[in-house]
Amino acid sequence: MEKTGFFSNLKSDFPASIVVFFVALPLCLGIALASGAPLFSGLIAGIIGGIVVGALSGSKIGVSGPAAGLAAIVFTSIGTLGGFENFLVAVVLGGIIQLIFGLLRAGVIGYYFPSSVIKGMLTGIGIIIILKQIPHFVGYDADPEGDFAFLQVDGQNTFSEIFTSLDFIQPGSALIGLIGLAILLLWENVLAKKAKIFQIIQGPLVAVIVGIVFFAVMGSNNSLSISSTHLVSVPVPDDFSSFLSQFRFPNFAAIANTEVWVVGFTIALVASLETLLCVEATDKLDPHKNVTPTNRELLAQGTGNIISGLIGGLPITQVIVRSSANIQSGGRTKMSAIIHGLFLLISVILIPNLLNMIPLSVLAAILLVVGFKLAKPGLFKSMYQLGWKQFVPFIVTVVGIIFTDLLVGIGLGLLVGIIVILFKSYQNSHFLHKEGEDVDDGKVKMTLAEEVTFFNKGAILNELDRLPHDSALELDVTNTKYLDNDIIEILDDFIHKAEERNISIKLISERGVVVNPESFFKFFNDKRKAS
Repeated sequence: MEKTGFFSNLKSDFPASIVVFFVALPLCLGIALASGAPLFSGLIAGIIGGIVVGALSGSKIGVSGPAAGLAAIVFTSIGTLGGFENFLVAVVLGGIIQLIFGLLRAGVIGYYFPSSVIKGMLTGIGIIIILKQIPHFVGYDADPEGDFAFLQVDGQNTFSEIFTSLDFIQPGSALIGLIGLAILLLWENVLAKKAKIFQIIQGPLVAVIVGIVFFAVMGSNNSLSISSTHLVSVPVPDDFSSFLSQFRFPNFAAIANTEVWVVGFTIALVASLETLLCVEATDKLDPHKNVTPTNRELLAQGTGNIISGLIGGLPITQVIVRSSANIQSGGRTKMSAIIHGLFLLISVILIPNLLNMIPLSVLAAILLVVGFKLAKPGLFKSMYQLGWKQFVPFIVTVVGIIFTDLLVGIGLGLLVGIIVILFKSYQNSHFLHKEGEDVDDGKVKMTLAEEVTFFNKGAILNELDRLPHDSALELDVTNTKYLDNDIIEILDDFIHKAEERNISIKLISERGVVVNPESFFKFFNDKRKAS
């Protein structure tokens, strides 16, 4: 039985928070860099996302922070709004609008995305993580850590960046990356099963410590030395006052600018959608099958964005990379998210110089493992076995995310999912067959489905028009609970056409058999009103 106390699962949450911290740290910095914002703004968003949103959220395993999906919007908006301080006003407004979404109970939107699209989203993100971390893994760090877009500002794309990185392999970074990956795999697959100490002390922490030691031992005059460009780069203040000076504050004089309101609404809409999709995805990943209250999540995210904007942080969403790392590391309650935020806060104040000794290739190794767990090859096989109606939206979502970005890929998958639903609705609105396979006596039976809507209009109309002259139609609506008015009109029109084509009609319903065509229309109208 799961323990319910605030600190009762600390033995699971604390190790998970360490892993999430190491995953979140470079992403906070990288997303800020990709957004054209001060690096410290990414850390602020990570801290607020962990501590504030983590405390207010109803999610036990979701982790929030700056989102890669908003990087392009942030980058453009800072320029169009005339500076970062003006942009912060839009972040605050976005948070207020999210609060309104939560109060209006808009969180239900996330439940309307098909499972195949959500699974495709997780798989696509897993593949993107792997592809994006390969250059960092070998010591080629030209593209920011948090840039998950296919097309990059340097003219490269995800795949060309990988091929280019093979020409710029840094031996030291690549070696410690391989050592870190070996530690992670050995720890999880062998050591963690042999002794409890290896479950308490997490493999990622050991890999990071080994990476710091490797950097220190190799120094700067060695073929295996790691240059500063391949290390974590946390801003280092000279004293506490210089630390405080890194905070930026919104210029509320810009609130009269309509563009600020447009950007604020855009942030609220995109951040809310990303959050709700992530909530749906993390709930599916959660082995304990907790259900996150979505409206409360919007309220938590809105509060987080207001505070983040007020002190100079980037927009916040719940993030699948951090959340999945939390789940895979055994996180059980919201304490893991809160503690990871505290780690970010304490580390940037007390040990920024130590953090700046962590090789990016070691952190890339951690993310490679996270990515593989999200995109296991067996999932493709299981989705294929479920049939094309599940597999096609799944694979379209995966490919869309890889070759465009997160929201576009999800949109494509959702569009295909809707088309599949419409196609199956078109097919399943009725069943049409002749009475007896070998007897051509002109008798035709049509059985309508439980719910028949305007989506089925074309299919039914087509079948009715194909009925031959001098035939007999038996229309069975016994199990039909809902008939759309469009369908009633089609059937009413067909009654008159049937007379001209000498087609007799017999209606079978829960009321019995009706053979009088004039009573058909009244019957269907009564059926619709009863529905």
